[in-house]
Amino acid sequence: MKSAGILLFRGGAGLLEVLLVHPGGPYWAKKDLGAWSVPKGEVEDGEDPRACALRELGEELGPNAPVLTTGEMIELGSVRQKSSKAVECWAAPADFDPARQESNTFAMEWPPRSGAEQEFPEVDRAEWFKPDVAREKLIEAQAAFVDRLLDHLEPGPGD
Repeated sequence: MKSAGILLFRGGAGLLEVLLVHPGGPYWAKKDLGAWSVPKGEVEDGEDPRACALRELGEELGPNAPVLTTGEMIELGSVRQKSSKAVECWAAPADFDPARQESNTFAMEWPPRSGAEQEFPEVDRAEWFKPDVAREKLIEAQAAFVDRLLDHLEPGPGD
C-alpha cells in the first residue's frame, strides 16, 4: 500500500511549526505520542502521488484547507512505516487555523460486535507543532519528514 501526503509548515528560523493531524475513531481516541501523521491518504491505481497528496489535504482538513499548487511542493521523499505502508511526502508553506478543520467521515461497527454502526471523522484534530514536539507526536517513520524539511530550509555554507 502506498500513501501520499503534505507536511504544511509556517514560520522562519527558530519559529518553524509543522501541521499534523490526529486520526479519528475510537481506536485512536486516547493515543497521542507516535499517533499523529502528516495529512495523507492512499494513492489510487494510476493516480499521481502529488495529486493524491493535494486531494487528501482537502479531505482531512476540509473546505478551509489551504489551496496549493504542485509548484509550491517541496519533495521530502518517502518512508516505510512499521505497517509496511510506504508514505511519500511533500512540504509546502501555508497557514491554516486548526479550529477550522473538518475532515471526511467513515462508518464502522461500534462498539465491536454490537451491530450498531457509527460515523467518525477520519481526522479528529489538527495542530501546529515545533519540530522537536512534532517528532515525538508523529508515527515514528514519519519523523524523518520533519528532519528532511529542516535540512531543506537550513541555509548551506555560503548562503
